[in-house]
Amino acid sequence: MSQIVQREYRSNNIHPLKFALWVGIATIIMMFGAFTSAYLVRRAAGNWYEFRLPDVFWLSTMVILLSSLTLHASYRAFMRGIERLYKSLLLTTLALGLIFVVLQYAGWQAMTAMGATFTVNPSSSFIYVISGIHALHVLGGVTALIVALIHAFALPFKPTPRRRLRFELVVHYWHFVDILWVYLFIFFLVQSP
Repeated sequence: MSQIVQREYRSNNIHPLKFALWVGIATIIMMFGAFTSAYLVRRAAGNWYEFRLPDVFWLSTMVILLSSLTLHASYRAFMRGIERLYKSLLLTTLALGLIFVVLQYAGWQAMTAMGATFTVNPSSSFIYVISGIHALHVLGGVTALIVALIHAFALPFKPTPRRRLRFELVVHYWHFVDILWVYLFIFFLVQSP
């Protein structure tokens, strides 16, 4: 890292990588804000197919919330030097992230089975698109978790400032996609009959 970047980091108390992550998160928030606003505007226009969200979305919400807890516990174990717990909880978080994506797919299949296909009405199309784009962001987080696991198992265990920073970036992003899903899920529930 150059001396200028290090000096700026010390004076601003935020690492440039964390700043970049938060700028990216702000961009994603604006995108999903636009999606949910468009949903409300299109719903008010009429010709809206009302249906209840399949129950599998409740399960996927619980899974992603649990994954935030396991990742947070993994980070705490990392910081406390408890290597085995850190690695096992990191693996658990990855598994839960993948289960979440599979459950989202099961939710889309359940919507199709109830007649709420992608093309039948804008009401279902919005849910497929919004939840699908969110699932892509979760897969981005899964990729970050895989990189974190590679570091966990390939490098000697040592909570250095650089490794702590990388892990914090993963934790912040993962908590963000979890909170984003909870917002979207509540939004869909409030809008459904």
